[in-house]
Amino acid sequence: MLIKRGGEIKSGEITDRARYLSRRAFMAGAGAVALAPGVAHGASAPPAGHPLAATHNKAFDLPDAITKFQDATTYNNFYEFGVNKDDPSRLAGTLKTRPWQVQVDGLAQKPRTFDIDDVLKMAPLEERVYRLRCVEGWSMVIPWIGFPLSALLKRVEPTGSAKYVEFTTLMDPEQFPAQKKGLFNWGGLDWPYTEGLRLDEALHPLTLLTVGMYGQVLPNQDGAPIRVVVPWKYGFKSAKSLVRIRLTSEEPKTAWNKAAPQEYGFYSNVNPKVDHPRWSQATERRIGEFRRRETLMFNGYDQVAGLYSGMDLKKYY
Repeated sequence: MLIKRGGEIKSGEITDRARYLSRRAFMAGAGAVALAPGVAHGASAPPAGHPLAATHNKAFDLPDAITKFQDATTYNNFYEFGVNKDDPSRLAGTLKTRPWQVQVDGLAQKPRTFDIDDVLKMAPLEERVYRLRCVEGWSMVIPWIGFPLSALLKRVEPTGSAKYVEFTTLMDPEQFPAQKKGLFNWGGLDWPYTEGLRLDEALHPLTLLTVGMYGQVLPNQDGAPIRVVVPWKYGFKSAKSLVRIRLTSEEPKTAWNKAAPQEYGFYSNVNPKVDHPRWSQATERRIGEFRRRETLMFNGYDQVAGLYSGMDLKKYY
């Protein structure tokens, strides 16, 4: 698929409320406590939440400054709560994260349903500092807490026919106000929100099953109580508030790809050479900064390049 190169996005165009709403309107028309490293790197200390002990993994430290907790928890895309960046932080109190279960099934020898407390004890929790790059052209640096998704997937023993992993977010209009029929969801995303990875991507050590950030459990607006974080892909690939993980032989139909396949491919790897049809992906604006910086291939995680050896990443965008 040929992607037309767009012009440079101005920082104001990315954060402006009208521009953010225009994306949604287009879609409607288309049918022991670990100290958070952000404190050490100059980020403001997080407010007191439920602390979550984790071992800081220095192998993932970055020279970049940690995004302030305030920014990471008030500037969010979580369409189940609304289309504005501050909707998740304002409305996330409707989400009840206990009790919570995650069904892991499909092409697995030992499918089962895990309680969130079982997940928390499944593997040693690590704190990893990852870059987050949004398809809209902004980015953050966040200290996540979790463990490799592979630890969970190996528990259910994928069959030889399993080639992909599908992630499904909770569907409950009482807890997610924007899932109710109304002004902003009459023709947009097809609920529940779904995302997917190839199995080898899901098993890569960088793919993090995430239960916390900044030394505490995930805030509701950031995907509580459990999400996946895939740091070399655009942020919408990192599905939040998971209730099902399904192994399948066929490529899953994903929410944004179903809504606008010409704009949001299944792979959605961060690639500065492949633009969104309506804007350039060559640069990004780090939240908390004014200058734009060059976007790195795979968001700087070159260790995943081998997953795509021989693939045309303009065709499989």
